[in-house]
Amino acid sequence: MKHTHPLPGDIGLTQISGVSGRLIRFGQWINGDGFADYEHAFLVLPDDQILEAEPGGARIRPLTDYGGANVLYVCPEGLTDRQRAGICTAATRYVGVPYSFLDYGAIATHRFHIPVPGLRRYIANTRHMICSQLVDQCYLDAGVHLFADGRWPGYVTPMALYQLLAR
Repeated sequence: MKHTHPLPGDIGLTQISGVSGRLIRFGQWINGDGFADYEHAFLVLPDDQILEAEPGGARIRPLTDYGGANVLYVCPEGLTDRQRAGICTAATRYVGVPYSFLDYGAIATHRFHIPVPGLRRYIANTRHMICSQLVDQCYLDAGVHLFADGRWPGYVTPMALYQLLAR
């Protein structure tokens, strides 16, 4: 479900410019998500704050940092206030979790069915996450399972969130 006014627990999807954005776009394409303008995901928190994964570690920032950006706000249909509160509470536990560009490679390795010992455990590890994994994990911690397709925990990109919630 799409929103024009973000609510706590909503997922913000946006574009990243420059080399990083192109690399993420390429990584999503390799993972079968296609080329599109959503390379970053973040979680809306109360009091106009957000939680996002960044190369320096996940951090809470003001929502106004995305004031001029083209952001699509989405959430699952029927998300309750209690679930939203649980998602936001879970989010605070991930402040400082390191970002991992290697997760894109691990996700691609899984997509191409390359047998690597410990790959599932590495992708599901919550001690390093890309932005979309962080968002998905906060939902999981609150008991909200976004994906019902049997995918591995952590096997999620920003475009996977878009395809699930915004189409």
